[in-house]
Amino acid sequence: MTAHVIANDAEALTVAASLAEEFRADASARDVERRLPRAELDRLSASGLLAITVPAEHGGADVSAETLAEIFRLLSAADASLAQIPQSHFAYVNVIRRQGTDEQQKFFFAELLSGARLGNAQSEAGTKHVQDIRTRLELRPDGSYDLTGVKHYSTGALFAHWIPVLARTEDESLHVAYVPRDSPGLTVVDDWDGMGQRTTASGTVRLEGVRVPADRVLPHHLTFEGPQLHGAVAQLLHAAIDTGIAGAALAEAAQFVRTKSRPWFESGVESAAEDPLLIQRFGELSVQVRAAKALLGDAGRAVDTARVDLTDDSAAEASISVAAAKVLAAQTAVEVTGALFEVAGTRSALNSLNLHRHWRDARTHTLHDPVRWKIQHIGRHALNHTRPPRHGLL
Repeated sequence: MTAHVIANDAEALTVAASLAEEFRADASARDVERRLPRAELDRLSASGLLAITVPAEHGGADVSAETLAEIFRLLSAADASLAQIPQSHFAYVNVIRRQGTDEQQKFFFAELLSGARLGNAQSEAGTKHVQDIRTRLELRPDGSYDLTGVKHYSTGALFAHWIPVLARTEDESLHVAYVPRDSPGLTVVDDWDGMGQRTTASGTVRLEGVRVPADRVLPHHLTFEGPQLHGAVAQLLHAAIDTGIAGAALAEAAQFVRTKSRPWFESGVESAAEDPLLIQRFGELSVQVRAAKALLGDAGRAVDTARVDLTDDSAAEASISVAAAKVLAAQTAVEVTGALFEVAGTRSALNSLNLHRHWRDARTHTLHDPVRWKIQHIGRHALNHTRPPRHGLL
């Protein structure tokens, strides 16, 4: 497997914009047919975009968080399912950066630079809450591990070369086991049937006594023992996906109104695009999309600032900035994708046009974690200067 190596932020943005144009062309058809984007993911790997956060000392571009967020926004505006697939990839690259030994980093960063994709196997169904992880890593006499458990919502696992698996060891500490996709005892089931993000293949991963060498296991629990940006970066990418969905829906609504919608007879205008009430509504929606994009950029810069001097305060500021961006992005994505039908009119609801994919994607993706709790942490920080918790979801 070989891949292009991207040199810097500017090249990464150029490559992402070009790929987004390619991916946009068939995005609706892939959604309708639930045609999994294997060829598109191979293009993404070959382009070098999946290795852009590899540190410079290991040969990567080590792009800024602001650039990474913009890349996800561009890809999401083209195809929200496709953009969702590598979100966990970058989260688990960060685990390697923070917790990997020199040898582990050397090995995995070389894999990434060659085009390898990381999936995810983290969430579990039927547990008390999202952090109730019951998958087990059991130590063997030879120092390796047996990995056993069942994971759900495993976006990217079906297309991955390596699947990072969240699991607990005997002392209940949280680890990540990086497991090859073709490992004996590992099964990926394509049973995702969500109404939105249909082509993410976010199905089930079953692990039955999967043998894992000790040097493929990283101590993820240590990530949260000091100031960290793990959660901020992961949530920044979720915010970028929502912002991309909102922008795409607004653009498609405008195109529809300009070319297909009829004016309301009381408006007295010749075309729907001249209707003053529609113009007003488009202005309101545009303000929301612009605000979401602006907060996304602000959040990315806050993460980059904290990376330079990581302290409790700088990490807290980054997390709060990202939380604010995520709140507005989620609210905007749901409102704009719903308003698409309001402004475009009756014909826009035809199933054959598949304009509802934007709302389905927004409504599905924004369920990842509740923004109401982000608002709580933002309020506590604003009123009482309370730093947000270090649980990795903020």
